Amino acid sequence: MTINFKSLCNEYVQGVNPYIPGKPISELQRELGLTRISKLASNENPLGCSPIAVEAMQKAALDIARYPDGNSYQLRDALAEFWKVRSNQILLGNGSNEVLELIARTFAGLGDEIIFSQYAFAVYEISTQLVGATPIKVPAKGFAHDLEAMASAITDNTKIIYIANPNNPTGTVFDQSVWNEFIAKVPKNVLVVVDEAYIEYAQAKMVNDYPDVMQDLESYPNILITRTFSKAYGLAGLRIGALIAQSEVIDLIQRVREPFNVNAMAQAGALAALQDQAFIKQSIVLNNQGMQQIEDFLNEKGINFIESYGNFITARFKNASQLNQELLKEGVIVRPQAGYGMTDYLRISIGSETENQHFIEALTKLA
Repeated sequence: MTINFKSLCNEYVQGVNPYIPGKPISELQRELGLTRISKLASNENPLGCSPIAVEAMQKAALDIARYPDGNSYQLRDALAEFWKVRSNQILLGNGSNEVLELIARTFAGLGDEIIFSQYAFAVYEISTQLVGATPIKVPAKGFAHDLEAMASAITDNTKIIYIANPNNPTGTVFDQSVWNEFIAKVPKNVLVVVDEAYIEYAQAKMVNDYPDVMQDLESYPNILITRTFSKAYGLAGLRIGALIAQSEVIDLIQRVREPFNVNAMAQAGALAALQDQAFIKQSIVLNNQGMQQIEDFLNEKGINFIESYGNFITARFKNASQLNQELLKEGVIVRPQAGYGMTDYLRISIGSETENQHFIEALTKLA
């Protein structure tokens, strides 16, 4: 007997295009038998993570038979002190991806609209589709968010606006003045989710002009901020992200959050990593050097790229899809952007000096 499972599935789920992660090193090794591989596809930290975090995780592993603290008390308390908010304003998730989806599940559904920008992180649209809401994709300004147009797109049905600063995959940012004008226009019953996954890199580059969204939480209680330990902190394999918002918002999302969604290793690693801000500074210095290394090469070759404030750079190539396959044969993994409608672009994560040089050598050979 044949069962039509598709007919049993929610119609709005059928149209979801699953998120496709960057190709793992092990997969390329299996496919091509290569020994030298540089993964520059997933915006990971080439330094790894803080040695202090590794030591904390090793210690936590000794008690791995126990369930983790379901409320992540110690970590939330430490983050509250670090971010200068109250601990009941923080919710932790299995990566910021889960947090972004939990927001949609809690506050939106059929008949509602969720706004995000063209070229914005794919998870925003996926989260919208998973709850049956209507995605409103606002055309970008160049490759950046057009916050004025996004504000104009708000209707009586709008529930959530997702904004990334810096944006992934384009690396673009908006400054304090643009943010001030935008948030003042948004009705208080529309939630504004500001995804700051790459904030450590952007703050270091913009210095005085990066928007301090956290300071607006009290003036604009409809602001929700997401952060992650996957990028500058180098804990991508642990999957841990955070939401900072009004305590009433956190309380509602807690009702949707799965129990024990943040494992014990992640809590221990993140708590220790937070204490090692010297590692973060080292990561930023390495990223700045690597960004310059890649930009200098692209400029020398006359290859156009989008100025980036993250730990990656998106550049335009002829026959980008074919070039991606050729780079894989050379052991270099980058990220095609066809899924974002940017068919001529590849996103290159900033790696170590050696990894960046591998990319440069491979591209020089193929050009």
